[in-house]
Amino acid sequence: MVITIDGPAGAGKSSVARKLAQRLGFHFLDTGAMYRTVTHLAMQRGLDLQDSAAVEGLASGIEIRLEHDRVWADGCDVSVSIRTPEVTRNIRFVADLANVRHVLNRKQRSLVVSNDYVTEGRDQGTEVFPDATCKIFLTASPEERARRRQRQLSASGQEVTVEQLLAEQNLRDDQDQSRDVGRLVAAADAITVITDGMDELQVVDHLEALVRGKLSRDD
Repeated sequence: MVITIDGPAGAGKSSVARKLAQRLGFHFLDTGAMYRTVTHLAMQRGLDLQDSAAVEGLASGIEIRLEHDRVWADGCDVSVSIRTPEVTRNIRFVADLANVRHVLNRKQRSLVVSNDYVTEGRDQGTEVFPDATCKIFLTASPEERARRRQRQLSASGQEVTVEQLLAEQNLRDDQDQSRDVGRLVAAADAITVITDGMDELQVVDHLEALVRGKLSRDD
C-alpha cells in the first residue's frame, strides 16, 4: 500500500510524511534523498550534471538503500554528504533530467513492492505511483510557507527576511509548475490539504484521520 504526499517547497512534506508513516506503521520513502545521492556522487566523480547520459548511467548503476534516517549508496553511508549546501544548490540540474527521473522512479517503485509506504515529492501521485491507495496534496499560502521557513532558519542561527524568502519561493514555485518533467501538480484524485494556521502535529493528526477514514471506507 502506498500513500503519496505531493506539494510545493516549504509545505513541510518531508517531516509530516515521516511522522505520518510512523503513526501508520508504514515505511517512509525519502525520494529527495535519492536525488541528492545521485547529485552528490555525480559531483564527486566530476560529471557534468547536465550530461543526461552520464548521470543516467550513474543512477542506473548504483544501489541506493534507505534505512530510517540513513542513506546508503553501494554500501557507503552518505547520509551527511548528501545534505551539504553544494548538493542543495545543484540537485535541480539532476532532477530536471528526464532519463534520470525515469531511472529513479523505477527504483522507487521497486522499493515499495513488499511493504507499505508513505512517500513524498512533487509528482509521486501523478507519475510515480498513479495507482496509490491515497493521494494527498499538501500546501499552504506562499506567505505561510515563507514564515515557516524563516522560523526554521532563525532556529539554526540564520537570519533572512520573510520578503527575501517569499521572492525565492515564488521563483521556485514557478519553476516547479512549468517543468517539462516532474512538474508540480495535484493529481486529479488527490485530497488537497491547506495547512495555514496549523502546526505540524495538527497536520499529522488531520492526515492520519483522512488516511484511516479512506482505508476504512475501502474495506
